[in-house]
Amino acid sequence: MIEAALWGLFAASSLLIGALYAARNPPHARTLGLVMAFGSGVLLSAVSFELVAEASEIGGGTLGVLFGFFGGAAAFTLGDIVIGRFQKRRQGVKPASADEGSGLSILLGALLDGIPETAVLGLTVLQTGQVGLAMLAAVFISNLPEGIAATTTLIEGGWKRTAVLRIWGAVVLACGFAAAAGYALLDGAPAGVLAFVYAFAGGAVLTMLATSMIPEAYERAGRPVGFLTVFGFFVGFGISVLEG
Repeated sequence: MIEAALWGLFAASSLLIGALYAARNPPHARTLGLVMAFGSGVLLSAVSFELVAEASEIGGGTLGVLFGFFGGAAAFTLGDIVIGRFQKRRQGVKPASADEGSGLSILLGALLDGIPETAVLGLTVLQTGQVGLAMLAAVFISNLPEGIAATTTLIEGGWKRTAVLRIWGAVVLACGFAAAAGYALLDGAPAGVLAFVYAFAGGAVLTMLATSMIPEAYERAGRPVGFLTVFGFFVGFGISVLEG
């Protein structure tokens, strides 16, 4: 279980690494847009090859995949609504900004995506005795631009650096606990449950990409976002092929 928790912490640590970098060296708007585009491509690849495809291959019928995928989308959407209401309340104290909302949405997506992913990493350690390298690499690489993007937009929206870094630290710890929980609780779980876990992460991250990360990237960097997204997808696909 300790090994699984350590792998979960390692996979999620790139969120904090990206946040620390952005807090010390905030990227220009165009650079941030390109970083977000690359990260979006990697995440799209992870959804396609490491999450939804895996959920489908596990078996146990299509209901687990269906409920997980749309459950993840619904969870992110509801969380995003709560974020919007939180912004409206802050308007009475100081003006809320679109940057703040975008940053919080990306952070929410990272949390809803990271916990199921690291839980699956923990289960993989239990079942095979080693971590799945493709999944680990996909999670680690995609987390970097998420950490950079959310941190930069939150700071632009008026958040203090220390507060943002504390939040990311809590997310990383939650992912470590999730990996340990996956090791301890998912062993022997029905195929439908495992499919739900994979698909839930896929639905959450795909909804985040469609509503927050890709639109924000295009607004900041314009047409090159398309190419960088494709390149990020190719990198994620290459990782899957190398392990497969």
